[in-house]
Amino acid sequence: MAETTIETAVQALIDYAVAKSLITEDDEICVRNYLMDMLKLEKWEKPSVKEYGSVDEILDEIVDFAVEKEIIPQSNAWRDLFDTRIMGVFTGMPHEVNARFKEKYAKSPKAATDWYYAYSEDTNYVRKGRIAKDIRWKYDSEYGQLDITINRSKPEKDPRDIAAARNAAKVSYPACMLCMENTGFAGTLTHPARQNLRPIPMTIHGDKWGFQYSPYGYYNEHCIVFNSEHIPMKIDAEVFGKLFDITDMLPHYFVGSNADLPIVGGSILSHEHFQGGHYTFAMENAPIEYEFAMSGFDSVKAGIVKWPMSVIRLSGKDRAELERACDKILVAWRAYSDESVGIYAFTDGVPHNTITPIARRHGDEYECDLVLRNNITSEERPLGIFHPNPSLHHIKKENIGLIEVMGLAVLPARLANEIKALGDALVNKTDLSGDEKLSGHAQWMNELYAKYTAVNADDAENIIKREIGAVFEQVLLDAGVYKRNDEGKAAFLRFIDSVK
Repeated sequence: MAETTIETAVQALIDYAVAKSLITEDDEICVRNYLMDMLKLEKWEKPSVKEYGSVDEILDEIVDFAVEKEIIPQSNAWRDLFDTRIMGVFTGMPHEVNARFKEKYAKSPKAATDWYYAYSEDTNYVRKGRIAKDIRWKYDSEYGQLDITINRSKPEKDPRDIAAARNAAKVSYPACMLCMENTGFAGTLTHPARQNLRPIPMTIHGDKWGFQYSPYGYYNEHCIVFNSEHIPMKIDAEVFGKLFDITDMLPHYFVGSNADLPIVGGSILSHEHFQGGHYTFAMENAPIEYEFAMSGFDSVKAGIVKWPMSVIRLSGKDRAELERACDKILVAWRAYSDESVGIYAFTDGVPHNTITPIARRHGDEYECDLVLRNNITSEERPLGIFHPNPSLHHIKKENIGLIEVMGLAVLPARLANEIKALGDALVNKTDLSGDEKLSGHAQWMNELYAKYTAVNADDAENIIKREIGAVFEQVLLDAGVYKRNDEGKAAFLRFIDSVK
């Protein structure tokens, strides 16, 4: 926005809210008074606002004013707390949002999610402006087009916030960031504000659940479906019915669960939840390379998916029978060991085998991918044997969760600044072993120097991006319990024989 007065910024936000149907003109005076109270404004002269920038630009103007007037301290956390509080003024009460969702759902599930996602963007719960900062590209792998993303949308930790949080009193409400009690929550320095969050209630497997979008989505309409009770993640016979319940309600969405064990699970194992969305990942398009039949499950089609990780795909129109078939494989895998390929179901009574399940609908047919996981570690590989090899940690060190399993790399923000520098190094064949910031890439870059003897400066960054994609492909291969060689394929078939 051009230089403005605080009145202009406030009026621009009100006009934005009217244009987005968050409020009506009848609400303007009331909403303005709320905002004047927050900003400690004692008088008002309505300015003329002919045009305004994005909601992020408007909010930045208002938050800058709040900092200048010492209404809030200057830090990333305080700015987010305050701008969310502001947008909470424009967010309808839960019963209003739920009623609108139901109204749209009566037309079609897609009409409902289209409206709810747009509403979540308009209220700035989904941080559209920040998500746009993420870097994305495709990598053509042997297994299809992998999605590579560098996450730049989440705000960096401010040292001032870290120091303040260290001294802040510990609170246990809400119990975690997935609890229903986040609805309308004001937030703290250690827990994000959620005044503009309005989860949609759902009934899953007879229990109360909530449906919302991720504020920093990694793909189109990245949603979270969570239990209204704070109970831990659990992969059991019931999980398949829960996933299919969601696909029945939202047949245009896929939905999947992180595994329920550390290392191979997600970042929040303490609260049962699933992730889904309106997006087709490379894994969904991957073909079946070996078909097999399961005795007693005549309506179920089964096969091994051609994918870097170890995936069994089951499908069929009989949902109940498909659920039982999925459970049979889960139960068998939980107890299965094959020492010849390093798979141990238990060590010292500690379980290691679990699955990452992903469900979707294709017309009247249900489909479920079961990704076999094992979280065993060793002295040499304390982060996991079926985890990215240490030689790949300069690109990807974190756990391989549901999103990565399906073929989307979520890479650290530091790479955004490193790609250009690595491209320059590739052109000049620079020795990076002594570079303070880039030395972690030195061995990898030496391999690229040998591979690309002459590089045009205009091509260098694209080469680096392509090679990052190749690293992610190897990351997925490392995370697979059955390797893509003859020994691994034969071992995979031995497990399949045990469940036929």
